[in-house]
Amino acid sequence: MREGNSSVSDEERLQTIHRLTTDIAQQLEKSRIADYTQLLHRPWRLVGLNLLAGTARGVGIAIGFTFFAATIIYLLQALGALNLPIIGDYIADIVRIVQRQLELT
Repeated sequence: MREGNSSVSDEERLQTIHRLTTDIAQQLEKSRIADYTQLLHRPWRLVGLNLLAGTARGVGIAIGFTFFAATIIYLLQALGALNLPIIGDYIADIVRIVQRQLELT
Protein backbone atom coordinates (compact mmCIF):
# COMPACT_ATOMS: atom_id res chain seq x y z
CA MET A 1 0.00 0.00 0.00
CA ARG A 2 1.11 3.50 -0.66
CA GLU A 3 1.46 5.65 2.40
CA GLY A 4 0.98 9.37 1.98
CA ASN A 5 0.17 9.24 -1.78
CA SER A 6 -3.34 7.85 -1.32
CA SER A 7 -6.13 10.43 -1.62
CA VAL A 8 -8.48 8.24 0.45
CA SER A 9 -7.16 6.95 3.75
CA ASP A 10 -7.78 3.46 5.08
CA GLU A 11 -9.95 4.88 7.83
CA GLU A 12 -12.20 6.59 5.29
CA ARG A 13 -12.47 3.35 3.30
CA LEU A 14 -13.43 1.46 6.45
CA GLN A 15 -16.05 4.08 7.26
CA THR A 16 -17.45 3.80 3.75
CA ILE A 17 -17.58 0.00 3.97
CA HIS A 18 -19.23 0.22 7.41
CA ARG A 19 -21.85 2.68 6.10
CA LEU A 20 -22.62 0.51 3.06
CA THR A 21 -22.88 -2.62 5.20
CA THR A 22 -25.22 -0.84 7.60
CA ASP A 23 -27.36 0.36 4.68
CA ILE A 24 -27.63 -3.18 3.30
CA ALA A 25 -28.58 -4.53 6.73
CA GLN A 26 -31.30 -1.89 7.07
CA GLN A 27 -32.67 -2.66 3.60
CA LEU A 28 -32.83 -6.37 4.44
CA GLU A 29 -34.64 -5.56 7.67
CA LYS A 30 -37.13 -3.39 5.77
CA SER A 31 -37.79 -6.22 3.32
CA ARG A 32 -38.69 -8.45 6.29
CA ILE A 33 -36.78 -11.34 4.79
CA ALA A 34 -36.44 -12.94 8.24
CA ASP A 35 -40.24 -13.11 8.59
CA TYR A 36 -40.50 -14.68 5.16
CA THR A 37 -37.95 -17.38 5.95
CA GLN A 38 -39.75 -18.14 9.23
CA LEU A 39 -42.97 -18.62 7.23
CA LEU A 40 -41.21 -21.06 4.94
CA HIS A 41 -40.17 -23.13 7.96
CA ARG A 42 -43.77 -23.23 9.24
CA PRO A 43 -45.86 -24.37 6.26
CA TRP A 44 -49.13 -24.74 8.22
CA ARG A 45 -48.96 -21.10 9.26
CA LEU A 46 -48.37 -20.17 5.62
CA VAL A 47 -51.41 -22.22 4.59
CA GLY A 48 -53.52 -20.57 7.30
CA LEU A 49 -52.49 -17.07 6.30
CA ASN A 50 -53.19 -17.79 2.64
CA LEU A 51 -56.59 -19.27 3.54
CA LEU A 52 -57.46 -16.16 5.56
CA ALA A 53 -56.30 -13.85 2.78
CA GLY A 54 -58.27 -15.78 0.16
CA THR A 55 -61.42 -15.69 2.28
CA ALA A 56 -61.10 -11.95 2.82
CA ARG A 57 -60.54 -11.42 -0.89
CA GLY A 58 -63.61 -13.52 -1.75
CA VAL A 59 -65.83 -11.63 0.69
CA GLY A 60 -64.57 -8.33 -0.71
CA ILE A 61 -65.34 -9.42 -4.26
CA ALA A 62 -68.84 -10.55 -3.23
CA ILE A 63 -69.59 -7.25 -1.51
CA GLY A 64 -68.21 -5.27 -4.44
CA PHE A 65 -70.21 -7.23 -7.00
CA THR A 66 -73.39 -6.86 -4.93
CA PHE A 67 -72.92 -3.09 -4.77
CA PHE A 68 -72.18 -2.94 -8.50
CA ALA A 69 -75.22 -5.06 -9.43
CA ALA A 70 -77.51 -3.03 -7.16
CA THR A 71 -76.29 0.19 -8.78
CA ILE A 72 -76.91 -1.18 -12.27
CA ILE A 73 -80.42 -2.36 -11.33
CA TYR A 74 -81.18 1.03 -9.80
CA LEU A 75 -80.04 2.80 -12.98
CA LEU A 76 -82.07 0.44 -15.15
CA GLN A 77 -85.16 1.09 -13.03
CA ALA A 78 -84.60 4.84 -13.36
CA LEU A 79 -84.28 4.49 -17.14
CA GLY A 80 -87.39 2.32 -17.22
CA ALA A 81 -89.34 5.02 -15.36
CA LEU A 82 -88.58 7.48 -18.17
CA ASN A 83 -90.89 5.46 -20.48
CA LEU A 84 -88.57 5.54 -23.45
CA PRO A 85 -90.33 3.76 -26.35
CA ILE A 86 -88.14 0.74 -27.12
CA ILE A 87 -85.47 0.94 -24.45
CA GLY A 88 -88.00 1.29 -21.63
CA ASP A 89 -89.72 -2.03 -22.42
CA TYR A 90 -86.41 -3.82 -22.78
CA ILE A 91 -85.12 -2.46 -19.49
CA ALA A 92 -88.40 -3.26 -17.72
CA ASP A 93 -88.13 -6.87 -18.89
CA ILE A 94 -84.56 -7.12 -17.59
CA VAL A 95 -85.56 -5.64 -14.22
CA ARG A 96 -88.51 -8.07 -13.90
CA ILE A 97 -86.27 -11.04 -14.70
CA VAL A 98 -83.69 -9.97 -12.14
CA GLN A 99 -86.35 -9.35 -9.49
CA ARG A 100 -87.87 -12.82 -10.09
CA GLN A 101 -84.44 -14.40 -9.74
CA LEU A 102 -83.87 -12.52 -6.49
CA GLU A 103 -87.22 -13.69 -5.13
CA LEU A 104 -86.43 -17.33 -5.97
CA THR A 105 -83.14 -17.35 -4.07
